[in-house]
Amino acid sequence: MIKNIEIFESAPVPKAVLKFAVPTVLSMIVAVFYNMVDAFFVGLTNDPSQFAAVNVATPVFLFLMAAGNIYGMGGSSFLSRALGEKDYDKVKHIASFCLYAGIVTGIVGGALMLFFMDSILRAVGTTETTYGFARDYLSIVAFGGPLVVLSNAYTNLIRGEGSADSSMFGMMAGTAANIILDPIFILDELFGVKLMGWGVAGAAAATVIGNAVTLIMYFLHVVSKKSVLTVNPKYFKARNGILRGVLAIGLPASLTGVLMSLSAIVTNKLLASYYAVPIEHEPLLSHATTLLNGVAVFGDVPTAAMGVAMKANMLVIFVQLGVAMGISPLIGYNFGARNYKRMKSIMKFAVMVNIVVGLVLTAVYFAFTTQIINIFSNDLAVVDMGIVMIHALMFSSPVIGIMFVLNFTFQAMGKGIQSLILAVSRQGIVFLPLILILNRLVGLYGIIYAQPTADAIAVLIAFAMFLAMNRSFKIEQA
Repeated sequence: MIKNIEIFESAPVPKAVLKFAVPTVLSMIVAVFYNMVDAFFVGLTNDPSQFAAVNVATPVFLFLMAAGNIYGMGGSSFLSRALGEKDYDKVKHIASFCLYAGIVTGIVGGALMLFFMDSILRAVGTTETTYGFARDYLSIVAFGGPLVVLSNAYTNLIRGEGSADSSMFGMMAGTAANIILDPIFILDELFGVKLMGWGVAGAAAATVIGNAVTLIMYFLHVVSKKSVLTVNPKYFKARNGILRGVLAIGLPASLTGVLMSLSAIVTNKLLASYYAVPIEHEPLLSHATTLLNGVAVFGDVPTAAMGVAMKANMLVIFVQLGVAMGISPLIGYNFGARNYKRMKSIMKFAVMVNIVVGLVLTAVYFAFTTQIINIFSNDLAVVDMGIVMIHALMFSSPVIGIMFVLNFTFQAMGKGIQSLILAVSRQGIVFLPLILILNRLVGLYGIIYAQPTADAIAVLIAFAMFLAMNRSFKIEQA
């Protein structure tokens, strides 16, 4: 029997949203710390090349997380609708399919990463100074492929059945392990104690072990009597709409992660092209590390600075994502139960929350920009350029949460086409041509302002799609 059924069906909307959104937001904050912790301790090595290497390698790591989203987002949407329909056997078939398909996907993904390592590293924009570090990082992550895929999938599957608190605690356990292991593995010495000193390879090892701890916590939840999910292989089934139902939402959701990785790769390659440029071609001369014979030498500073800005901005993005993801089970359940009035009330309240959160965090980030960047780096050139970058990224923060709510609403409803359109807009068909055009027109400034510009356009697209969907509901309810 589904837990929290009163929250799904009849509790006041603010109470229902907060019941699911607060643990999910906390989970997303934990995910931010998961990424920040690696960056913080790698930053303590005082080597911009190592920090830049992690930034370059992260998009490849995100491909594994995107694979997890196929089964996490797709499975979560599908099973929450099945719960609304009171079809508990279908829930078990969905859960079993996502588990065993996720294992195979993780193994294949890790193997491909190892086999094509050199080609991947050349494609993602490594420089002579970052290549070796990025290779060390990704080699370890590849061996943990199944752990990364499954931990990311189950974060969403458990949330989809209504156990947002268990999803949060599992994430917290993995992050705690990561925080403990990072300094031990990364640093040579801390407080006079001799440590492993593995650098970026230590960051990767801590990340993989953290994912393993998270997955153990999730499996303990699933085998308990509190869960309607199962790990029993007898329920594995790809027929009768199970495969199609998961992939209909899972692939667009995964495509979002893939395009995020691709956009990050393109960004890093463009930033790497500013390692050294003719002075007359670049307006940000004050950020160059040296000026030699008419050439502005930036080194790895642009890549490292964007890495700092993106990691700092993750808190803003992930909090708003957490609100949107948190309401997804509520949306899916009420859509399955055909309670459209309650579903739309949940959407409206979540949009309002995200707008307020975006405005507050934007004000905080503008007030304390330098202090926030100093968490990751004290390199003067990185901090100086990072301030410009983080200010640019924050311009879209007050409104981007609207797009997140609408996107997860489409996913929860099983609207694959709408979800696909939004998936390819923000980081794909809008961002990619935009960053190339702006780079040609205004150089480094164009790269910096491409993302907030793409965000604003994506919000407009999402809003137009919502208006069209709302009209269809009015016709159906007439």
